[in-house]
Amino acid sequence: MAARKQTAVNTVASLEQQLAQLKTQLSKARAAQAADAVKAVAGLAKDAAKATAALKAAQSKLTAAAKKKTPGSAKQVAAAKAAVAAAKKDAAAAKAAVVSAKKEAAAAKAAAKLAAAHDKAVAKAEAAVAKRLKAAAKKSAAKSKVAEKKAAAKAKLAAKKAAAKAKLAAKKQAAKAKAAAKKAALKKKAADKKAAVKAKLAAKKAAAKAKAAAKKPVAKKAVAAKPAAAKKAPAAKKPAAPKAAAKKPAAKKAPAAKKPAGAAPAKRGRKPKAATPAA
Repeated sequence: MAARKQTAVNTVASLEQQLAQLKTQLSKARAAQAADAVKAVAGLAKDAAKATAALKAAQSKLTAAAKKKTPGSAKQVAAAKAAVAAAKKDAAAAKAAVVSAKKEAAAAKAAAKLAAAHDKAVAKAEAAVAKRLKAAAKKSAAKSKVAEKKAAAKAKLAAKKAAAKAKLAAKKQAAKAKAAAKKAALKKKAADKKAAVKAKLAAKKAAAKAKAAAKKPVAKKAVAAKPAAAKKAPAAKKPAAPKAAAKKPAAKKAPAAKKPAGAAPAKRGRKPKAATPAA
């Protein structure tokens, strides 16, 4: 049992020793990492400065090309604009790389600081680190919460705007449909009224035709009755006509008697013929 305990203790001690060595190596590696991160930040900062200088040069070229008024100036302006856009992208990428490198350097520096604090006082350092990590997490959570709240508010506003727009569009569409339906109803009403008037006129014409057709037989009967009556009347008066004809020779004789007085004497031996009565 004692041998086992000794072995166990030795194992723990060796492990603790190894842990200490590993901690030392870890602290050195962290310091080297922090130094590398700082170097990387410096190099990326130089690249960002170069990209910014290239952007400024491209912008100055664009300004110079825009001032020119030559036939090929449009192409130069387009090329300068493309160069400016590319330089902007490069500058933005370089700046983003610098920010990322700074974050990494800060993380490496914080890790090195944490390791140093851990080496000085493990318990105190762990508590402080836990506290700091908790504060950082709380801050990050608060930031993310605010960002989420802002995004939710933005999305809500966008949804509200979209809903209002859709509602307005639906209202406009409904009003348009209502107006079209009203127009169609008015058109139909006018067509129905026109058809009714036309039907009424046709009915009136048909009634007038029927009335005229009903009156025609009566008129024909009346016309047929009139000639019959007219024919009967002359038949009754025919005997009186010869009397009038008989009276006419007498009227003609009077002038015949007067002729010798006003005219030349008739020849002797012949008497003037009397006018024959009309049949």
